[in-house]
Amino acid sequence: MRRRWQLMWVLVLLLPALAFAQAVRDPSPMQFTDQAEADRFHDLAGELRCVKCQNQSLADSNAAIAQDLRHEVLALMRQGKSNPEVKEYLVARYGEFVLYRPRMDTKTWLLWFGPALVLLAGAIVVVNVVRRHSRLAAGGPGDSPKATAAVDEDQEW
Repeated sequence: MRRRWQLMWVLVLLLPALAFAQAVRDPSPMQFTDQAEADRFHDLAGELRCVKCQNQSLADSNAAIAQDLRHEVLALMRQGKSNPEVKEYLVARYGEFVLYRPRMDTKTWLLWFGPALVLLAGAIVVVNVVRRHSRLAAGGPGDSPKATAAVDEDQEW
């Protein structure tokens, strides 16, 4: 009985390792006609995002969909499509998310300016809190003695 439990624990501990050990291999590696095509492909794949991995480029991802997209990009390149045409095709299928640098338009303005707006809002909140705290601590004009006493009571030290 003890032997069974030991075997079970070994299997339980090995299962996560086995799950991570299964790397996806590209069954058909890319065959380029010349170095210029290879360079163009790698530049383009570096500018596109894997739609599954979310934070890896198409060139870096090992996901099955990334492999399919790499083959599709190469096929589009061989059809004579330019880099903007390839990107437009992928954007039409997967949305702006597939681009590492999304275009600036009405749909993506929040993506471009959102971080600055959040930073500005945070700065305004911090300034207001600091001003309010310094006014209450100094007992500035407009502060009642009750408000100052309430601040003193809130202090733990």
